[in-house]
Amino acid sequence: MKNFIWLLKWIIKAAIFFTLFAFALNNQQDANVHLFFGNVWHAPLVLVVLMAFAMGLAVGILAMVPRWWKHRVAADKARRQLGQDSQLGNSTLTPP
Repeated sequence: MKNFIWLLKWIIKAAIFFTLFAFALNNQQDANVHLFFGNVWHAPLVLVVLMAFAMGLAVGILAMVPRWWKHRVAADKARRQLGQDSQLGNSTLTPP
């Protein structure tokens, strides 16, 4: 059963790859992206789509950084608190 799931995952990954590859091959026409102040960027359509995806990914990661930082600080604080409690012998953890 484990090998079947592993094989199914690889088949799905291959299908996604070949679908995206076919998309890239079918969209090699030039696209015009009209930017601000009359600037125009001429590039293949697949490159325009890739850049839009990359920019969305970057914005999503940058939006998550404050939350990640907050959780990291809280985890460090909890580790230090746990270390201090265990040194004092006042551990709040119950043994199994």
